[in-house]
Amino acid sequence: MRLVRQRIQCYILNISMKNAFKNFILGQLQAAVKRFFGRNPNVKLIAVVGSVGKTSTKLAIVKVLSARYRVLAQHGNHNSELSVPLAILDLPLPDNIYSPIAWLKTVHWARVRAKQQFNYNVIVVELGTDAPGDIAKFGTYLRPHLSVITAISAEHMEFFKTLDAVAKEELAIGDFSAQILVNRDDVNEDYAAMVRNPMISTYGLGGVAEYHFLTEQSSPNGTYSGKFVSPEYGEQPVALNVVGEHSLKPLIGAASVGIKFGLQPAEIAKQLTLITPVPGRMQILRGIKNSLIIDDTYNSSPIAAAAALQTLYSMQERQHIAILGSMNELGAESAKEHAALGNLCDNSLLEWVVTIGKDAEQYLAPAAINRGCQVRSFSSPYEAGGFVRSILESNTVILVKGSQTGIYAEEAIKLLLADAADETKLVRQTPEWQQKKEAYFDKFNLGNDAAKKQALENA
Repeated sequence: MRLVRQRIQCYILNISMKNAFKNFILGQLQAAVKRFFGRNPNVKLIAVVGSVGKTSTKLAIVKVLSARYRVLAQHGNHNSELSVPLAILDLPLPDNIYSPIAWLKTVHWARVRAKQQFNYNVIVVELGTDAPGDIAKFGTYLRPHLSVITAISAEHMEFFKTLDAVAKEELAIGDFSAQILVNRDDVNEDYAAMVRNPMISTYGLGGVAEYHFLTEQSSPNGTYSGKFVSPEYGEQPVALNVVGEHSLKPLIGAASVGIKFGLQPAEIAKQLTLITPVPGRMQILRGIKNSLIIDDTYNSSPIAAAAALQTLYSMQERQHIAILGSMNELGAESAKEHAALGNLCDNSLLEWVVTIGKDAEQYLAPAAINRGCQVRSFSSPYEAGGFVRSILESNTVILVKGSQTGIYAEEAIKLLLADAADETKLVRQTPEWQQKKEAYFDKFNLGNDAAKKQALENA
């Protein structure tokens, strides 16, 4: 018994030491960021928060503002308490994030960078949250010139429990921002009372938003033309090259930011035409048998999955197939949200619903069956892709959507591509990600290559 107690005490001490070291590193990085802004008061910080759409909105803002400014933004979606300070200082994460020496070296370079001449006018960062209070922590050392709130929807519900708690968390950005810009479509007006910042503007697709887009013509395969409407300039013609109406929102948010940063309508319109879908976010790929693949595999949430499904329905093809993976981090809301998505599956518009993952099988699939849909469920994206390959008819459009961890729906797409070279266009194809996937599928005694080969053989 004494030995057990000693081991427990050693474990607790080890955890405490790790936490103390992490807090030390975090404090040093935050102090470096404060010094940096103290030495560079003219550098404007834009923060992007929200349940979904942060990365797409960030990238669109960078593209628009680059018409006139030198803009820095972190690569990927590194939006945690440790990665945000490094993104602001334009420093990478240590190669070995578990090495204390590597982190001490990073702190050294953060101190050096805080004293160096800075070559950018604007910094755009995402701020993420996993639990209540995370956003407020950023306010201890950041003062954004402008913060954009993309959406309030179910996220990390194992910690937030209610949508009201999610709203309180995300909208806390207003407490330490000079001004905020809110997506009027995806942030319920009932949450307005939580916003204590009077410098608030709204954007969206509806006319109730101050900054909005009026669609005049659209193509289901990815073009929109219409007018961007702003209080400053009225109606201005723009052309947009994205797939799905919901994909317009990051662009409208970016155009709104552009106006607030003094860009002229012609500058904004030109930059908007340059924005195209990025890997895993409503990207169109060519599939076998002259099929069309909507690759929306970067991640999944109730609001994004529902919007993607509506985009699939708008495609004028003979056969529609939806590959829908489980949506992670929904906590107690998982059963309800997966069933709600299943209830959106329309048997008159879908030839097949194919699910990946436990929650999708347990909750989404039965709801889709009740709607009269043909449904097959799989634990592996390779099995799902192999099945779709085996039943695929010509001129089909296939939506592929799912969360990342444990689902990896992008792997299903590999079995459906007309050109294998397009695998490089998929999300999470770096060696690091491939190793993660290999480790995950090894639990099922099938590595990536073996699972793909077996699925192809079965097809």
